[in-house]
Amino acid sequence: MSPDLLTDASWALGMGLLGAVVFALIGLVSGTDETATVAPLTLLVVLLGVPAAGVFTFFMAGIVAKHITHAIPTALLGIPGDTMAVPMLRDAQMLRDLGVPHIALRKAISGGVIAAFISVPLAVLFAWLLSPFADQIGKAAPWIFVAAAVLIAYTSKGRLAAVLALVPFVLLIVGLQTFVSQTTGGSLSISFFLGIATGPLIADLFTALSPAGRTTLRRDSRRSFDLAPDTRTWTGRVPNPLKVLDRKQIAYTSAAAGVSSATFVFSPVAMTVLMGEVAGARIKNGYHRLTSVMSVRNGTTESTYIAETLIPLIALGLPLSPMAAGPAAPLFNAPPVYTVDAETGQTNNLHNLLSGGEFLVYGLLGVALAAIIAYPFAMTYAHRAASFVMRKVSHEAIIGAFAGLIMVICLYEGGLLAVGVALTVGLVGGLLNKVFNVHTGVQFMGFYVAVLTVPQVLALIG
Repeated sequence: MSPDLLTDASWALGMGLLGAVVFALIGLVSGTDETATVAPLTLLVVLLGVPAAGVFTFFMAGIVAKHITHAIPTALLGIPGDTMAVPMLRDAQMLRDLGVPHIALRKAISGGVIAAFISVPLAVLFAWLLSPFADQIGKAAPWIFVAAAVLIAYTSKGRLAAVLALVPFVLLIVGLQTFVSQTTGGSLSISFFLGIATGPLIADLFTALSPAGRTTLRRDSRRSFDLAPDTRTWTGRVPNPLKVLDRKQIAYTSAAAGVSSATFVFSPVAMTVLMGEVAGARIKNGYHRLTSVMSVRNGTTESTYIAETLIPLIALGLPLSPMAAGPAAPLFNAPPVYTVDAETGQTNNLHNLLSGGEFLVYGLLGVALAAIIAYPFAMTYAHRAASFVMRKVSHEAIIGAFAGLIMVICLYEGGLLAVGVALTVGLVGGLLNKVFNVHTGVQFMGFYVAVLTVPQVLALIG
């Protein structure tokens, strides 16, 4: 093994372990949105100078681990662990009513592990099939971003409102970027990204400062929860997901992972809902249908996130998917380390730094590390972990920590002006998210339209 390869492998192993541990713990905290947590921490890893192999494995281990432990508050407490856990709430509630929330949890996370291992090689394969068309797609990128932005917006909950909201949002970004350029002679990218990523958080903070808004956030009493005890339902020292699910559940989960690994341009939440509905419609027994849907839906959360990251990253180097434009955005564009040229569409990111084989190996390594760390933990200690988080962990402290991280990164990029840009974009984007259901994936596509497409349009007009 060459020294460079050994160094990359060491970084990948170390950063993968770190990502699995950190995001397994973050996933326990309900409401920790993926974009607001995965994206800033991945961006920090990139800016700290971690080699490409380490960055990628950190990210892969992180998203898989988070989507394992996000099922704990979802299944046991009835509170979504993050955005992708929302489609599982109804089925989890029914299984809690039946007195088997621990079964719901174990079916969900077992489906997630199986789907993650299936999705990585399939996504690499689909990316390889798409690679011959990369040059043509790169040249058409400014116009593809417009089409993708409209498609993603229209398939979101906001529908037509989300499509129309893209116009003022794009103009806002163009105006701020022009102001920054004229004021400082440079441009900002990271601050826009962080503003979009944490928009709902910033909107909530402003709401809490308003007397009228504060009343909507106030609670009269503490919520109470009934947690099932931690019980072993498997034999051997380590749980095996292939034995937790029955044959039909494995087949449905595998099929859903295969389909969702190919449809990388659609909303991950929409695919999670669709795959669960398709699988559930084919099962007559009520209990078996509920447990199977939990497996399929949590498996789809893993496969969509993996495929929507790997396919654009390997084949194009351009963030042409909701996932690539959201939580995975630092893998594509994190100036000055990773860049996407606004004029030519040329890239300098993981697409250029890792080969297809390295994406496969390090991707599987990230999945394996997450499965080794997060899966046995969730299977064995879910009750104690959920109880500890609800009683001892302060959500306000977590929000404060991420707010501090965002502040430091913005100051690093452009001082107080960058902080102002992040707050402005975050407040507008957060309100669009909460009022009009214009989610962060739509807003990220709007950002790329502003920096890639608008200059091309102005050049044609001029």
